[in-house]
Amino acid sequence: MAQTTNVYIWDMDETLILLKSLLNGTYAEAFSGSKDVEKGIELGKTWEKYILQICDESFFYEQIENYNNPFLDALSQYDDGRDLSDYNFDHDGFNTPNDDVNKRKLAYRLRVIAQKYKQGLSGVFDHETMVLWNALYDMTDEYTDRWLSSAQSCLKECSVGKEDSTSLAASDRGSGVIRPTDTQHINVLVTSGSLIPSLVKCLLFQLDSLITHENVYSSWEVGKLKCFQWIKERFNKPNIRFCVIGDGWEECHAAQIMQWPFVKIDLRPGNSHRFPGLTVRTVGYYFNVVYGSPDAENDEE
Repeated sequence: MAQTTNVYIWDMDETLILLKSLLNGTYAEAFSGSKDVEKGIELGKTWEKYILQICDESFFYEQIENYNNPFLDALSQYDDGRDLSDYNFDHDGFNTPNDDVNKRKLAYRLRVIAQKYKQGLSGVFDHETMVLWNALYDMTDEYTDRWLSSAQSCLKECSVGKEDSTSLAASDRGSGVIRPTDTQHINVLVTSGSLIPSLVKCLLFQLDSLITHENVYSSWEVGKLKCFQWIKERFNKPNIRFCVIGDGWEECHAAQIMQWPFVKIDLRPGNSHRFPGLTVRTVGYYFNVVYGSPDAENDEE
């Protein structure tokens, strides 16, 4: 039986997280007066402050913000693998990366960023700071009626597939045995924001355990279509299926060109294509409309 791979390609802002709509009040306004607009704006400003602070203090953003890359491994060919434990990033003479020397220095920084992402915020910052950020997350989750935690839960379901996890629990309960499933599931993020702040958002909004740094792409300079093409080439193998989930016209248009299903997120309350509301079962419906049901194919075999 051939394994099917489902690749979920997520937008970030106003899809997995809420930030812009908090800052400009559009999220609260959709509730026709039942949400405190100013509270949402204040939450958004606090997130924005922390994102920029972490970018600058721990992720070299002041040094490299003008050299946005579409993904962290974009300059890996220039990285000679040097031990960076005693490397002085403040005095290495890093300048515009037009030559191989400065591209290598930039590659060093990207490598360290990848390592910090793998560690997670708790591996970089102290307990007191983590408590502060977790409290902000909880306040925002409550204000948005669990948008953040519901999006996180959907990502978790997409990571294993709801049907896969159910059948595993039924067949192997108590055995301690993990059996291979018929379907592999991969979460990829393609955001229109620049790369480093997007990685920091993943960390702050507790998405880093569900989306690896290799699967975070910035379309800031290259556009979403180009990122989608890279992703298709990267995961090119038999029985691969892609689905795009986002709120914007650009990812919708790019998905149409790629002939991939597109799930449009809608902020308005009561809509099933939002959080809470959207489930892996709903996303699976979009997969099956375009690709057909993998179960039906297996039955034919």
